[in-house]
Amino acid sequence: MADSSFAILFRFSPFAFRFSPFPMPILDQSHFEQYSSLELLARQVVEGFITGLHKSPFHGFSVEFAEHRLYNTGESIRNIDWKLFGRSDRLYVKRFEEETNLRCQVFIDNSSSMYYPVISKPDILHPNKIIFSIYLTAALLFLLRRQHDAAGVSFFSDTVELHTQCKSSPVHYKYLYQQLEKLLHPVSPEVRKKTALAQVIHELAERIHRRSLVLIFSDMFENSAETEEMFSALQHLKHNKHEVVLFHVVDKKKELGFEYENRPYKFIDLESGQEIRLFPEEVRKQYLSRIEKFSKDLILRCGQYKIDLVEANINDTFDHVLLPYLVKRSRLH
Repeated sequence: MADSSFAILFRFSPFAFRFSPFPMPILDQSHFEQYSSLELLARQVVEGFITGLHKSPFHGFSVEFAEHRLYNTGESIRNIDWKLFGRSDRLYVKRFEEETNLRCQVFIDNSSSMYYPVISKPDILHPNKIIFSIYLTAALLFLLRRQHDAAGVSFFSDTVELHTQCKSSPVHYKYLYQQLEKLLHPVSPEVRKKTALAQVIHELAERIHRRSLVLIFSDMFENSAETEEMFSALQHLKHNKHEVVLFHVVDKKKELGFEYENRPYKFIDLESGQEIRLFPEEVRKQYLSRIEKFSKDLILRCGQYKIDLVEANINDTFDHVLLPYLVKRSRLH
């Protein structure tokens, strides 16, 4: 390959970019009713502002006992543990762990590589990576809204394109769905948006000021020289005490398995427009070696930083990705 960066291979599409304008599609929320019996719970302590389903770092009067402390003369007797007083003849006050709502910030990678594979009219049955991410996000927002939790979304490429604060009002959720629907429209082939994953995640980490559940939807295809910085950016989120879940959105057959027939292809980099003509067998061994190393590094770093890594393979239906994850998460909670 003329370019030594293995990441550039990930962004190549073997198809010409076909752009056909059509009316703005609408997210059909009836697809999400199957999640009505499930909950999206925070595994670690979160910081919220209304009563909900999730543990808060702040103490108050609630349903879950936290600890005892000695009673101080003059304070309210409301929370004195009289049963313990009867056994010990000493006054202790009960402290409770307040339940709070979840604050969930969703990051969606909107760089040109997320529009692979190039489809003239992608939909829920024939998605590219960005459509797959949008429907996964919409399903999770459906759950969060039912739980009266607060959510926000952030779209990024090489810059932050949209960043909303976490809110739980119906008006805010309507606005979030409107923003997601805008991404369902195919991008003009003249628009080339590169990825600056590390830089953007560092920036967004500084813009989230309260402990949150952060969901990232990205193919994680960064220039190979920036790989260490990308992992550092993920660690930045954990350092700020956020719980992080990374949905690694990929076309498993093509991008990870490189399953192409051995015939001539013209590969087009969706982010730069660069074209390369070759037989897949000429680069298959090198490509698979590098993608395997990248995948192992990603799994290793996510394990080190205690980040949930979810493979979101667009060859599956979005519910086959989301349902098993939510069930697994509920069992581990």
